[in-house]
Amino acid sequence: MELSELKLVFASNLIRLRIGAGMTQAELGAKLNYSDKSVSKWERGDAIPDAWVLTKLSELFGVTVDYLLSSHDAWVPPDQEDEGPQYSRGMIYAMAIVGVWTMALTGFVVLWWIGLIWWQAFFVALTASALVYLGLSIYFKRLKNLQYMLAALVLSIFLLIYVLTLPLGNNWQLFLIAVPAEVLVFLACNIRIRKRPQRKKAAAAAVTEKPGSHTPAPPRQQAQPSGSEGKP
Repeated sequence: MELSELKLVFASNLIRLRIGAGMTQAELGAKLNYSDKSVSKWERGDAIPDAWVLTKLSELFGVTVDYLLSSHDAWVPPDQEDEGPQYSRGMIYAMAIVGVWTMALTGFVVLWWIGLIWWQAFFVALTASALVYLGLSIYFKRLKNLQYMLAALVLSIFLLIYVLTLPLGNNWQLFLIAVPAEVLVFLACNIRIRKRPQRKKAAAAAVTEKPGSHTPAPPRQQAQPSGSEGKP
């Protein structure tokens, strides 16, 4: 089977399995830490993923890698994904963050007009920005850098508490709590489920013998007829 034909076979199998599982391209890509564009590229037959992705797909759909790469029916080019309009996620992130800082600046200016300079509003905006970014990432299922987003959120919360409590004194001891809290976030985000390796059972017929432990018997020679029996 040529590579181009193999790509089409894999594309057909992937489309059938994904639709059968009720997943969109974006949902499947999130489970593999790939974008929906990569999944679309595979389903169009433009490319084929590497061995690691094939293994993850076989585990996800409960099939073998050989099944993914074997032809089961004629390949039909997929129609355009009818999953609603595709929005620019980068622009959504930017609009949300700029919106948070716009509200913070507006509040700062309004308070300034009435004679109150509350510069802590920008630290509130910093924490709100980290929270909004994390919320959008969860909504769009872009959790590849989840540990860094959570770490930034935790640090911004401690910084906000420190700034708000400055009138009570220099509470720098708060950051002593922030250090183990950050470590806890990284440890929690790196928890992995490990599967126990299965022991392979050796077949009795496949038992190999040590060299020199058995010497094969020499072949038996057929007895030659004696001279008396050969005479008439």
